[in-house]
Amino acid sequence: MSRRGLGLFLLVGFLWGVPYLFIKVAVDPENGFSPATVVCLRTAIGAAILIPWSIHQKSLGAALRGIKYIIPYAILEMIGPWILIGTAEQKISSGLAGLLIASVPIWATIFASLKGDKTVWHHKRLLGIVIGFIGLIAVVGIESIKGSVDPLAIGMVLLAAVGYSYAVMMVQGRLPGVSGVAINAVAMGITALFYLPFTVAQWPENHISSQAISAIIGLGVLSTGLAFAIFFTLTSIIDVARASLVTYLNTAFAVVLGVIILGEPLTIGIVLGLPLVLVGSYFASRKSEAPANV
Repeated sequence: MSRRGLGLFLLVGFLWGVPYLFIKVAVDPENGFSPATVVCLRTAIGAAILIPWSIHQKSLGAALRGIKYIIPYAILEMIGPWILIGTAEQKISSGLAGLLIASVPIWATIFASLKGDKTVWHHKRLLGIVIGFIGLIAVVGIESIKGSVDPLAIGMVLLAAVGYSYAVMMVQGRLPGVSGVAINAVAMGITALFYLPFTVAQWPENHISSQAISAIIGLGVLSTGLAFAIFFTLTSIIDVARASLVTYLNTAFAVVLGVIILGEPLTIGIVLGLPLVLVGSYFASRKSEAPANV
């Protein structure tokens, strides 16, 4: 990987690791916004950045022609997952949310298998799935036994991870060759419009803290608009498979930032689960040179 590619890889890892912190601050029940409002505002800002970008690329038209596929993508990638994560982070730490999202490559591997990808049965990928799920069990089991988190909140984040993993696979199959920037620009516009009525109805009457406002701006500009643009620049330098490994870096940033900035506890579950989920996800998402003999 070139120095430029490595720099973009690290930058995307940071930009997609920090949103869990931003969300935690933005959905503060006393001085923040409702989860639906956060989703609406972040995607409106993201769309405002990516739509002009895709117009400059002359790729917006192709995405709009495929809108019948982008709508379900938006539901599975943004409308569903982002409200689930925002709601869950009112009860669990940002680090734990990031850790659970690191299971995305594991779910993606399972979906690939169901769609006929026999390389999933390669021994390294099977080992990855097993290790990753042991990590999830460590996080969910230990934290739940301690009573420090809500099992329903954990389930919400895991459901969001499932949505993420299927959404990308689905839209790549349906719209091959269409710019990822344009696809996400349209998807963000759809998501912002979907949550606009909820935002109007749920606009907070209480004082909104400057921290919550700053978190929304950071979430929209950095983690939603800019991060997607940089990610697809990265995929033009290195292949998509290697670029997707940024998922694991995201998790490390999410956990570390939650502990350092928000003062969240570094629990036993995170300490044990983090390395297991990262290692398991890495091997589960790797493609072997040839299908295994099964």
